[in-house]
Amino acid sequence: MRFFPWGFWLLCVASSPARGDSGSKARSCAEVRQLYGAKGFSLSGVPQAEISGEHLRICPQGYTCCTSEMEENFANKSRGEFEAMMKEAGRSVQTILTAQYRSFDSYFQDLLNKSEKALYDAFPSLYGELYTQNMKVFKDLYSELRRYYRGSNINLEEALNEFWTRLLERLFKLMNPQYHITDEYLDCMVKHAEQHKPFGEVPRDLKVKATRAFIAARSYAQGFLVGSDVVKKVSQVSLSHECTRAVMKLMYCPHCRGMSSVKPCSNYCLNVVKGCLANQADLNTEWKYLMDSLVGVADRIDGPYNVDMVIGTIHMRISEAISNLQENKDSITAKVFQGCGNPKISTKGSSSEDKKRRGKVALEAKSSATALEMLVLDAKGNLTALKSYWVTLPSVLCSKRVMASSAADDKCWNGMTKGSYLPEVMGDGLANQINNPEVEVDITKPDMTIRQQIMQLKIMTNRLGNANIGNDVDFQDASDDMSGSGSGDSCPDDVCGKRLSKSPSTRQPETHAIPKQSGHGVSGASSRSVPSAFLLLLLSAAFIAVQHVRR
Repeated sequence: MRFFPWGFWLLCVASSPARGDSGSKARSCAEVRQLYGAKGFSLSGVPQAEISGEHLRICPQGYTCCTSEMEENFANKSRGEFEAMMKEAGRSVQTILTAQYRSFDSYFQDLLNKSEKALYDAFPSLYGELYTQNMKVFKDLYSELRRYYRGSNINLEEALNEFWTRLLERLFKLMNPQYHITDEYLDCMVKHAEQHKPFGEVPRDLKVKATRAFIAARSYAQGFLVGSDVVKKVSQVSLSHECTRAVMKLMYCPHCRGMSSVKPCSNYCLNVVKGCLANQADLNTEWKYLMDSLVGVADRIDGPYNVDMVIGTIHMRISEAISNLQENKDSITAKVFQGCGNPKISTKGSSSEDKKRRGKVALEAKSSATALEMLVLDAKGNLTALKSYWVTLPSVLCSKRVMASSAADDKCWNGMTKGSYLPEVMGDGLANQINNPEVEVDITKPDMTIRQQIMQLKIMTNRLGNANIGNDVDFQDASDDMSGSGSGDSCPDDVCGKRLSKSPSTRQPETHAIPKQSGHGVSGASSRSVPSAFLLLLLSAAFIAVQHVRR
C-alpha cells in the first residue's frame, strides 16, 4: 500500500499532455481573444484559457486557444489576407507599367499633334488653295496615323501610299485648272507620274522611316499594357485548398498555440509561399523576355528609329514633297500628257492661284529629344528592376508582409512549435514543388489562367521582336482609343472616325488581342493566333505525308 501514492502520481504525469514551457497551469488566451476580436469576429465561445486541441484540423493538436470555429474563421481570414497581399503587390507593378505607358503615350500623341498643328498653321500661307482645297487629305493622313498607333487594322505603308496618290491627284488638277481632267485620266496620270517621282524621294524615305517609327511606338506602348494586364489577371488567381491550409498554419496557428509574439521562420515562410505561388513563378522566363524586349525597342525608339525626328517632322516632309512637285510641274505635266494624251480644255476658266505662288515659309521642328531620352532612361530602369518580379515575390511577401524572422533565428515558428526550421528551401516554379514539405502541390495540373497569360507574354514578346527589326504585326482592332487618357483629342471624331475612301488601307491581319485601358485598370482579351511558322510546319508535314503515301 505504501507505493500506491507514487504509482498514482506517475500515472497522472504520464497521462498529462505536454504544455511546452507553460508549466502545469493553463495559459491565458487573452492575446488570441484580442486578435480574434480585432479581425471582426465575435468573442462568444472563445476560450479564456487553453483547452485540449484534438478538434483541430490544421494547427498542431496540442493545447490551444482556438476552437474549430475559430480555426475555420482564421483559415478563411488568412486566405483573404494572402490574396489581398498578392493583389497589392501586383498593383504596385501595374502602377509602374501603366505610368510608363501613359508617359510615352502622352509624349507620342503630343508629338503627332504638334506636327499636325504646325501643318495647319503654316500651309495656308505657304500654299494657299493648294492646301485649303485639300485639307481633308491632310486630316485623313493624321487620322490614319493615330488609328494605326492605337491598334486599328491599318496597313501603314498602304495608308501612306494612298495619301501621296490622293495628294498628287488633287494638286495635278489644281496646277492645271485650264483642263477638264476626269477620274480615268487621273488614274493614267498617277501611273505615268509616279515613274518620274513627282514628289522626289520624300514618299519613299518617309514611308521607310515613319513605318519603322510607328511600328516600334505602337508595340512599345502595347507592351506596357499587356504586361500590366498579365499581372492583374495573375494576381486574381485564387488560392487552392492546400495552400489555404498552409497559409493558415503559417500565419495564425502560432496564435492558437499561445505564441503570438513568435515570428514564422524565414525558410518555412518561403516554402509555404513558393508552394502557393508555384504556377506564378513559371511566368518568370517569358516575363523576363518581355522586359528585355521592351528595353530593346526603347533603345530603337531613342536610337536608329529616331521617333522624335521622324514623327515630329512629318509636316516638313510633306512641305518638301509639295515643293518638289511645284518645281517640276512643267516636266511632270509634259510627261503625263505624252503618256496619257492631252485632256480636254475646261470651259470653267482657269484659276490664277498657281501664278500667285507663295514664297517659301520656314517650317521649324521643335525637338523634344531630351524628353524622349529621359522617358526611355526611366523606363529602362523600371523594366530592369521588374525582371525578377515573379521569383522574388515569395521573399518580398515573407519579409515585408508576413514579417518572417531572420534566416538565422532558431526560436521562430516552424509550423509545429517555437524552434529552428530544418527542411531546405524549394526551388522556383511548379516542377520544383514535388517535395515541398509545407504545401501539397500537384505538379501535373498547371493553372490554366496562368498558362494563358504565359502565352500572352510570348505573343507580345514576338511582336516586340518584330518591331525591333522593323517588321509589322497587326493588332486586333479592339478600340479606336486604347489610351483612354484623352491624349490626341485634337483629332475630331468626324475626322478620326473616317477611313480613306479610295483603295482602303486595310488587310486581313495576323490578329493579336490588345487590352483596353479604362481609368486606372487594364482589361485584356484572350484571343490569340497560332504563329505562322507553326502553321507552315504543319502544312509541310502534311505534304511530306501525302508524298510518302503516293510512293
